[in-house]
Amino acid sequence: MFHSATFKKQQAGFSLIELAIVLLIVGLLLGGLIPTISSQVEQQRINETRKQLEEIKQALTGFVIANGRLPCADTNADGEENSPCTTAATAEGLLPWKSLGVTEQDAWQQVWRYRADQNFSKTFKLTTGFTDNLIVQNNAGTALTSFTERPIAIVYSLGKNLVADGQNASYNETYQSDVPSTTFDDIAVWLSRPVLFNRMVKAGKLP
Repeated sequence: MFHSATFKKQQAGFSLIELAIVLLIVGLLLGGLIPTISSQVEQQRINETRKQLEEIKQALTGFVIANGRLPCADTNADGEENSPCTTAATAEGLLPWKSLGVTEQDAWQQVWRYRADQNFSKTFKLTTGFTDNLIVQNNAGTALTSFTERPIAIVYSLGKNLVADGQNASYNETYQSDVPSTTFDDIAVWLSRPVLFNRMVKAGKLP
């Protein structure tokens, strides 16, 4: 009887050790999987945001074809453009998503930021030039747009950290776009004059 009881205790003790080892292994496996899953979720959000930005770019082009001008920025957060936008202070703000008929927020549930060249926020023609010296550059300061064909509209997402990074954090005519990193995760898209003019000519809206 004594030997039987001792054997049962040993069996019970061994089972607990086994269980502890199994739980430890499971914990380690889950710990290794969580960063991978988190990374995949973030990449999915980045891809979704880029897709939305391309749709917004198309919507901006459609708005111009229908109205002969770019929309003004939304400066009171109601989703509608606030026109006229005849000063630099009213040319930048939130994207007028209701006026464009696009989604209100990016994949991180933040409203899009928007800037338009003032000359193209009113009726324009083929000879219309730039009022604002808008430029888009990367993290190294290299221009992604030319000085002769500047962007006439810029839309960007604040990214994962929910704040404007780099040049986007300051109100000026220089904007920043690059591959998301630990220090910069804004995602931008812009509309150039040649691309817009080409679409308008094809639509019979210019010259």
